[in-house]
Amino acid sequence: MICALLAIPSNSFAGDKVDFTGEWVLNEDKSDLGEGRAFAAFKIAVKQEGNTITIERTRTGRDGEERTNSETLTLDGKENIDEGERGSSTSVLSWSEDGNSLTIKSKREFNRQGETFEMNSTQVWTLAEDGKVLKIQSDISSSRGERSASLVYDKK
Repeated sequence: MICALLAIPSNSFAGDKVDFTGEWVLNEDKSDLGEGRAFAAFKIAVKQEGNTITIERTRTGRDGEERTNSETLTLDGKENIDEGERGSSTSVLSWSEDGNSLTIKSKREFNRQGETFEMNSTQVWTLAEDGKVLKIQSDISSSRGERSASLVYDKK
């Protein structure tokens, strides 16, 4: 019995998940932004603690000004609902079996000029190069079409 337990990799236990905590800066040279450059945050700050993760994304707005938004989500697979002034979003986070990647599935509804738009996104987060690189595969679909991006962030 003990030999069988020793054969299981240490990250197979439920408590062993990668920690994305840190400040991350977009590496445009290593990223494939597709047609979604405007949607890619040039800076991400992450604080992962216990069963929550806080993600602060900084983007450049159409007017050239920096825009930062922050969200705190639970890591337990339950729905995270956020009601904002321009609409609502529902996100569910789930870990891969080995605890090495985190998937964030989100559904956002926006209200603009009396119309409601829906956008669905899936992001898969992984760490590389001994935790010095954050890779995010992002897939988005909406009434405006689909787009994908492979984003690479370097740890500050």
